[in-house]
Amino acid sequence: MKALSQSEVQKLLSLHQAGSDKDVIQKAQSLIKDHPKEIILHNILGVSLEKLGLFSEAALAYKSALTINPEIPELNLNLGAMLYALKKSDDAVIYYKKAIKIKPNFVEAFFNLGIVLQSQNKNKEAIDAYEKAVNIQPGFYEAIANIGTIKQLQGDLDQAIELFIQSLSIHEDGRGNYNLASAYRNQGNLSLAIKYYRRAIKVGSGEAEFYSDLGDALWHEGKIEEANQFLRMAVKVNPSHPRANYQLAIFLYDNKEFDDAIKYFEASGFEDWEERVLYCMYKLEKFNEFKEKLSVVIKKKNCSPFLATLSKHYSQNFKIKDSYNFCPNPLELVAHEKVEELLAEDEKLKNQLLYDIKTSEIAERKQSRLFSGTQSSGNLFKRSEASFRALEIALKKVIKKYYDKHKGKHCEFINSFPKNYVFSSSWFVRMQSGGHLTSHIHEDGWLSGAVYLSIPKKTKNRNEGAIELSTDGDDYPKLHQEFPKKIILPEDGDVIFFPSSVFHRTIPFESREERICIAFDLRPSLQ
Repeated sequence: MKALSQSEVQKLLSLHQAGSDKDVIQKAQSLIKDHPKEIILHNILGVSLEKLGLFSEAALAYKSALTINPEIPELNLNLGAMLYALKKSDDAVIYYKKAIKIKPNFVEAFFNLGIVLQSQNKNKEAIDAYEKAVNIQPGFYEAIANIGTIKQLQGDLDQAIELFIQSLSIHEDGRGNYNLASAYRNQGNLSLAIKYYRRAIKVGSGEAEFYSDLGDALWHEGKIEEANQFLRMAVKVNPSHPRANYQLAIFLYDNKEFDDAIKYFEASGFEDWEERVLYCMYKLEKFNEFKEKLSVVIKKKNCSPFLATLSKHYSQNFKIKDSYNFCPNPLELVAHEKVEELLAEDEKLKNQLLYDIKTSEIAERKQSRLFSGTQSSGNLFKRSEASFRALEIALKKVIKKYYDKHKGKHCEFINSFPKNYVFSSSWFVRMQSGGHLTSHIHEDGWLSGAVYLSIPKKTKNRNEGAIELSTDGDDYPKLHQEFPKKIILPEDGDVIFFPSSVFHRTIPFESREERICIAFDLRPSLQ
């Protein structure tokens, strides 16, 4: 058989360098017929197929090259990348590890291996792979940033912020600033979050989520006009971006611009957009449209607390049977318990929580439903203070007992109760005299509640400062007043929690004493 000439190889490489991938593919396939054992032909063919997004064909080309010589690390890396693109993560890991075995200092293979392991939620192994990449190449800022992302997901925000800052010191880009901003926001530092979201926009390349998250942060800081500007800019930059449309819709929804909100929810197709559309229809009293859409959504979703709120209110409002079996009698699943850890050792944990709430640098967020009070930003249970972590552990014990008590009930709320307890949000609320929180639900939760650290002892009337729970609230349109409710006056050290589908409000109180609680949402773990 005639040997492959250097001139033929050079012609192929020239086409490759010129970006003529279709010509490369045609030429390489022709040459392979006469020279099936030439690795370079299979490799160039694979690269061009990969550039055109033909990942299955590229994988076959790299496999053909490896049958000729399986000990080339770069080919193992290339095949691993194609398998990962084809969602064959376990197979990708095999080839990345083989590349590393052949070439122990192969930094790209360690980095790619970290990406796959991270996608599989094998975070410890992923961090190990990224750290090895950084040890080989200390300036590998992408690997440093990815470790930061894992640390943020694990709730180690201080370490995440340190790593993001380290990555940015090596190479500044929009994504790095965005990651840092998100970590600061999760920590409850809105001002620094806004600073770095702005920086992400300045040095980035027009990513919609940078504008959207800046707008959302500005909104929570109470800068409504500027928030509106950036939220709308996000959908202008990318009209099809799901979360940008969703966050603008949420802003409009909260500001009672329901018709406009529907348009952006429908454009988003994101998360609970259908429930949000139903909410807007119900608020607009478009009951016929609501009824029609409700029947469609119920068939698709059997695990939605928000949908349960809407379905329950509609059925009680029109005095018809509720067709949604998420939580038929939600007020029966309200819990009122003591958190023993708060009262032990002369209330040491309770007092430390009050001290940390009053002295830690935790930003406030604007809350349109809250009067004569302040609400913290971020997730308290992801902060570094030991008191918040101790409370999180104590709450998990109480919730486990709650589940054990109710696990025999036949409804979706119990059947699909989270196996791993993840507090998706936690925040403190401090109220002064005249303070109250108007009726609402926590649309993003599964189980919602509050731990009470300081309840006014001297009030004018018995139920002042109590929590009222009901199947009606949030100014939903009502045809009558026959909705059940339950009022509970908590004491220091109590916890009250309930299905997130339940409306709740704080009854206004008059007192010289402050009312302080830590509220939370539990939702199913993503891992």
